[in-house]
Amino acid sequence: MPAQSRAPMVDMHSHILPGVDDGAGSLDDAFALLQLAVEDGVSLQILTPHLQPGRYDNTRQSLEQQFIEFQFAVMRAQIPIELYLAAEVRISHDLMRMVEHDELPWLGERNGDRTFLLEFPQNEIPLGSENLVRWLRQQNVLPIIAHPERNLTFQKSPGKLRPLLEMGCLLQVTAGSLTGHFGQKARRLASTLVREGHATLLATDCHNLEYRPPNLAQGVEAAARLIGERDAMKMVSDNVFELMAGEQHRA
Repeated sequence: MPAQSRAPMVDMHSHILPGVDDGAGSLDDAFALLQLAVEDGVSLQILTPHLQPGRYDNTRQSLEQQFIEFQFAVMRAQIPIELYLAAEVRISHDLMRMVEHDELPWLGERNGDRTFLLEFPQNEIPLGSENLVRWLRQQNVLPIIAHPERNLTFQKSPGKLRPLLEMGCLLQVTAGSLTGHFGQKARRLASTLVREGHATLLATDCHNLEYRPPNLAQGVEAAARLIGERDAMKMVSDNVFELMAGEQHRA
């Protein structure tokens, strides 16, 4: 089904907020990414800048201020898209402190659990990760694992995802993984996770126009070939809204 005839989509993982991480470097870059997302069929763009102490020293307060300024700029530019602020948080022991002090820009809440996007390093699963996730669940926090199909350890040993799934974690796969942009190993694992119903969410993780563009419609098309159009669309609509609560960050 062409993107133009689909229902509006939600892209729940992106690096479009300018100047805060390795995503959009300028306001013009961010505008270009948003405009392409609109053309692709996205009506709600969730901004998830990296939160990784020591590399991307963003804070909830600093991101919220930059988000407000960005919202006004987007409104002035008359780009017809709704915005929401969350974050992609790298797993580390700093995460415990951030949760205890309510320092995360939460995606929302589901069944009493606060939700957020949790990132593992590309090459490994840090020692103690399962214990940290278990602690998060005990705090009524629900991690959404970002792009597990691109992690080399999960590619080699997909069974290592099982304990996380058993603790209730959700999985978000990348549109580009389903289209082969991140290689065949990522494509194979992403396709398996979607086909077997382990992946709840689909997003672009867009960073730039050249190598990591907004391409959600392509991802939905690839997912639809695996699970059908209706269930593929849920990954970019209903399933996202179920994890969101509150209107404090929306345009």
